[in-house]
Amino acid sequence: MNNYPKLHNATWPGIVGKGPDSEPAIALDTMLEMTAAAEVDGVKFDGVDLGLFDPHYDLDTSDDGVKRLADKVSKYGLEIGSLVAPIWGGPAMGTADERKTFVEMVKKSCEIGQKLRNMGIRPNGIVRIDSASSPEAWAKDPAGNTKLIAQTWREACDVAADYGERLAAEGEICWGGMHSWKKVIETMEMVDRPGLLGFQADMSHTTLYLLGYNAPEDRVLPADFQWGDRETFLEGLKKLTAALRPWTIDFHVAQNDGTVHGTGSHDKTGRHCLATDPNGKLDIAHDAGLWLRDESGALTKAFKHICWDGCMFANEVMTKQQTWNDILAAMIQVRKQHGWVE
Repeated sequence: MNNYPKLHNATWPGIVGKGPDSEPAIALDTMLEMTAAAEVDGVKFDGVDLGLFDPHYDLDTSDDGVKRLADKVSKYGLEIGSLVAPIWGGPAMGTADERKTFVEMVKKSCEIGQKLRNMGIRPNGIVRIDSASSPEAWAKDPAGNTKLIAQTWREACDVAADYGERLAAEGEICWGGMHSWKKVIETMEMVDRPGLLGFQADMSHTTLYLLGYNAPEDRVLPADFQWGDRETFLEGLKKLTAALRPWTIDFHVAQNDGTVHGTGSHDKTGRHCLATDPNGKLDIAHDAGLWLRDESGALTKAFKHICWDGCMFANEVMTKQQTWNDILAAMIQVRKQHGWVE
């Protein structure tokens, strides 16, 4: 059986889309318990990817706090992978002070990441960022705002290098300068930090790139596209993955029903559906292979773990153990078809 890539679950869906104007956040302990309890034919999750933000984590915690986090996760027999830096208080194209805040959040996250690596609980993974800016704000000055984002990201890359970390920009239609596949490539090319900055591909979010949400000019699928046309969909997905795969250093397995969704204060973006959702448009295991294999069909092995992202599921769904067993089963199929042995 393939033992790579390692199979991780994300903990931040317990927070994203939750809050005073939605449902209560789900505690980190609960997310870890559900993840650790999932099992399919003797196979379990290998680890978790963490969001470094309240109420799951205090970014300003002491070294003892980092150790407590490591102990908490290891108690469940899990390792730690990628980390999400809480950069939304400082837009990457904002004022000088806001951009300074962005870089400071990346620095604190990279410092924690380094400490977790030194403790031996985090053998791989990146620090995830975005532009922390809306497409609407970006569109007021596309050229100038892209230049500002690139400048902020370059400074963040320099900080990441000091801690031996890499940054991955999440491709999602709700982030300005990243709201289309062409825009995110343009932004990353302007940053020009190969080896330090890459792309985080999420199977749900990137599906909406094909449909041109928030960037109709960059739509890949024809305007009259119908979801029953699998052949045309795959042609579009192959074009998208060929362009973004060389940048991809972190990967989220997910399902999408072709619509946008947002809850609480989170802007609408690619809907994360359950792995078993009958309205899901993706053949999860097959379509993941377009990201995990190059155009000749060879495995890229560009990352040592893959992560399930299921943001904005209802709490009733997230607190059912069967939900996580079904998700794990989908992840196992991805590894079975596109994994390797080390």
